[in-house]
Amino acid sequence: MPVAPPSCCLVAFPPRAKDGLVVFGKNSARPRDEVQEVVYFSAANHEPESKVECTYISIDQAPRTHAIVISRPAWLWGAEMGANEHGVCIANEAMNTREPAPETEALLGMDLVRLGLERGSTAKEALDVIVALLEEHGQGGNYYEDADACHSFQSAYLIVDREEAWVLETIGKYWAAEKITEGVRCICNQLSLTTKIDAEHPELRSYAQSQGWWTGEDEFNFSEVFSPADDHLDCCAGKDSLEKQEESITVQTMIDILRDKASGVCIDSESFLTTASVVSVLPQNTSSPCIHYFTGTPDPSRSIFKPFIFVDDVKLVPKAQSPCFGDDDPAKKEPRFQEKPDRRHELYKAHEWARAVIAGDQEQGRKLRKTMLQLERQGLEAMEEILTSAGPLDPAEVGDLFYDCVDTEIKFFK
Repeated sequence: MPVAPPSCCLVAFPPRAKDGLVVFGKNSARPRDEVQEVVYFSAANHEPESKVECTYISIDQAPRTHAIVISRPAWLWGAEMGANEHGVCIANEAMNTREPAPETEALLGMDLVRLGLERGSTAKEALDVIVALLEEHGQGGNYYEDADACHSFQSAYLIVDREEAWVLETIGKYWAAEKITEGVRCICNQLSLTTKIDAEHPELRSYAQSQGWWTGEDEFNFSEVFSPADDHLDCCAGKDSLEKQEESITVQTMIDILRDKASGVCIDSESFLTTASVVSVLPQNTSSPCIHYFTGTPDPSRSIFKPFIFVDDVKLVPKAQSPCFGDDDPAKKEPRFQEKPDRRHELYKAHEWARAVIAGDQEQGRKLRKTMLQLERQGLEAMEEILTSAGPLDPAEVGDLFYDCVDTEIKFFK
């Protein structure tokens, strides 16, 4: 069975999070050479009976899709993580479970992240969208751009809005979910749900019994029933890091946790690298805007978190988007992945230089990293002013926000 990449998704609610803010974060651990892009899609109405082409299969399109911003491996349709205009954030985890995921092409967990964002205006709505599509289409297919082997996984999701979060864990079409409204929560590449289940597939328990995994007499513990026999249910590194925080958790706290290699939250191993990261702040006061900070580049300890705010007229950022190969893309042709095109975008290429300097020249690397953190700090302080300001947000001021930050970063690296 392929090993699920050790990504990490986290959320903190008040009072553990500061000032009535919900703080969400994810590190996306993926194959080392994979490029992630940050893409914005505006809200749209769709013709009746139209289809949407996901990574491997086409499904019925919704009558209307919400505006979304996502970070995704550049070869696929879905998303590793993202947010929509209604303040819903979703991230997923590939999971190792007792039942291997099918290699048959269906919806990827990452497709379901995007579909949940496009169709759900609350966390619970997004959960309902995901489980309905899972029931109808199933999940399966290669998680990696790899012609030599199929790496297929079951999926877990952290689905968050300003009021609550849902942890959704899936085995094929079967699923269980837990609602969270306080404290902190982390999900990683192991099942985390135990006996507190707030919603579930109607046949989940009978399926577990039919497989001989549950007697029906003991208390039903989702992780114990569905985890692989050799899985040691350690709590994930992110949970440790969150629970150790003595102060209130802020955006900066979450960024620091995602940068921490010593704890194992930030992955930099032979096989995997944190190829992109996100932190979102969702004020429980709905008059304040949600702010989403994306790196768009690998290794958060050597990247700048750049803010994005939804307004009606968001300026697109081609410099953080990978080249488009259309129907000639090897990911779209069968047999798939016969070639690997260069998917690096302009921001990624500029950032490669910075990563090399920080890894190589100690003195120059230290100076470079210090300046990068100063750039990031300016952005964080400007966003703090927006959150604490009593006046309404001026859309004209923030429509170019992410564009300007990416542009500044590229110029700085040059």
